[in-house]
Amino acid sequence: MMKKTVCLFGLLWAGLALAADQPNIVFILSDDQGWRDYGFMGHETIQTPALDKLADSSLVFDRGYVASPLCRPSLASLATGRYPFEHGVVGNDVDGKNNRAELDQPVKDRFHTFPSFVKLLSENGYLTHQSGKWWEGSFQDGGFTHGMTHGDPARKGRHGDVGLRIGRDNMTPVTEFIDRAVEEEKPFLLWYAPFLPHTPHNPPKRLLDKYSEEGRSADIAKYYAMCEWFDETCGTLLDALDERGLRENTLILYICDNGWAPYSSNLDDPNQKTWKGFALRSKGSPFEMGIRSPIMVSWPGHAEVGRSPDLAHAIDFFPTIAAAAGVEAPAGLPGINLLDEDAVRSRQTVFGVCNTVMQMSVTDPDDTLQYLWCIEGDWKLILRYPGRDTSPYRKLHAWDKAPLRLYNVKNDPHEKNDLAAAHPKTVARLKTKIEVWRSN
Repeated sequence: MMKKTVCLFGLLWAGLALAADQPNIVFILSDDQGWRDYGFMGHETIQTPALDKLADSSLVFDRGYVASPLCRPSLASLATGRYPFEHGVVGNDVDGKNNRAELDQPVKDRFHTFPSFVKLLSENGYLTHQSGKWWEGSFQDGGFTHGMTHGDPARKGRHGDVGLRIGRDNMTPVTEFIDRAVEEEKPFLLWYAPFLPHTPHNPPKRLLDKYSEEGRSADIAKYYAMCEWFDETCGTLLDALDERGLRENTLILYICDNGWAPYSSNLDDPNQKTWKGFALRSKGSPFEMGIRSPIMVSWPGHAEVGRSPDLAHAIDFFPTIAAAAGVEAPAGLPGINLLDEDAVRSRQTVFGVCNTVMQMSVTDPDDTLQYLWCIEGDWKLILRYPGRDTSPYRKLHAWDKAPLRLYNVKNDPHEKNDLAAAHPKTVARLKTKIEVWRSN
């Protein structure tokens, strides 16, 4: 009996010691924000003091990329560490409005067959909380122990429902969850994905007044104000961690789901307003304003502080979180641990996709595939996906029917000069890389 008691005590002590060593994890995701639209990224007007302060204590990857330039597939790739054509979530909705929820269920079912860092942490003793954007049913469906989203289509559950109130209304659900985790002495994961700066662009008047000025379009002023509003909510969250003395043992990760730009800032032609509310070459496109986002990793004593010139990707979040928490990630994840300097420096290329905005097919993720892209160093190749022009789901962007485009994104960050004809060997090399990547 004494031996059994000692053994039980030893196991309990080991479990408590492991929990004490495991960091809390705070995942911050903004929604529809251009990669330059932060103070720490050099924007001349938008002020983001809270995120600037976080950047000062983070490893910042200026050249971060998402797997897809659209929110739902982007979030699905962040959670699973897989590309959209693997987990099957390639758009926001299955075609069809009257029975959208029924048509969408097979997509959700496929997604939930894949491991996620949420499920992994919940299974390993973490309290996990969802707030903000979440497309794949309720927070319970996603493997969270706590959360806000009910996901019930009968109650207008689609992409976050009640969870979308976080930040716009208050931060109480988040701070109450943190207090609960502290009280229970458990490590926690916080999924903070507010519906910001996403439309509706209805910022507080004080912020709108700040950015409204003669000569600046109203849509641009509203967007700028929304970016600062989002930053204010991040400040509230980060202050809550500081006030509770949690920052030293908390891993904070930041990324945006996809890029965005107001339509009146259109990079091609200000008179073209093809997409409601946002500019061409931004959200939904394979250009930098669609797929690029700064990525921040902050963990005192573990993550170096400074700017990295290396490439980072949304698929890296799962292996990074698993390594930090000391739990085993699923085999075969294509991403890397962003805290592994050798892995980061040895990476040469990142990849991604671009499917038709909004619609997707249940039967074949490639039914809506438009473009594949890769980046190697300063070179970027955008490859039009061949052979699908007859698909009822696939609609090419009016502004880009070229079979491929090559850019030097260091010298030409706005991708104005297509260099494909001048560099055929580079095109051939990158095209082969894309083909090999898709075949694996």
